[in-house]
Amino acid sequence: MTFGDRSLLGLRPDQITALGICRTFQNIRLFANMTAIENVLVGMNSRISLRLWDVLARSPGFHRTESELAARAVRLLDRVGLQARANVVAHNLPYGDRRRLELARALASEPALLLLDEPTAGMTQGEASALMHLLRGLVADLGLAIILIEHNMRVVMEVSDRVTVLDHGEKIAEGPPREVQADARVIEAYLGKRGPGPRSRPRA
Repeated sequence: MTFGDRSLLGLRPDQITALGICRTFQNIRLFANMTAIENVLVGMNSRISLRLWDVLARSPGFHRTESELAARAVRLLDRVGLQARANVVAHNLPYGDRRRLELARALASEPALLLLDEPTAGMTQGEASALMHLLRGLVADLGLAIILIEHNMRVVMEVSDRVTVLDHGEKIAEGPPREVQADARVIEAYLGKRGPGPRSRPRA
């Protein structure tokens, strides 16, 4: 597996992050006892260039960098709609806000490629719609590439430029959303194949 011209085989997660790849998880993995802004600041770790001496001595460069990182963290929280909750401890945030906070923390690493594992899982339809709008904005404004694994077909069809469909681990279709949505194999796999009887139930 390669990213650009670099092989990813054998690399540690921090090395992969440094190359410009970051991810969120299906099961939220925030630092539950840290505030929202502290979670985002942790995500910036791979992009901080301070030397150990600067940190220990609390040099002018340290204070300048600290101030710049805090300001950037606030901007990222604002981007996902959480600026007003910057100092709220993560485990006290509503579920949808925790999802968006995990996205802000991923963006803090300045990725070129963002991997999202079922980002709308557990969200209400309103929360999912807001997230779709946010993802479209990230692609348009930041030129960010996103690979999305999602079972919510509305989300997939509304935010994707290209869709790959798997059925029991086998790729059965790939292409623009409209083409994939009309593919007979996709319809059969996700909606079921009509049987001979008038009341046959769709196959899961």
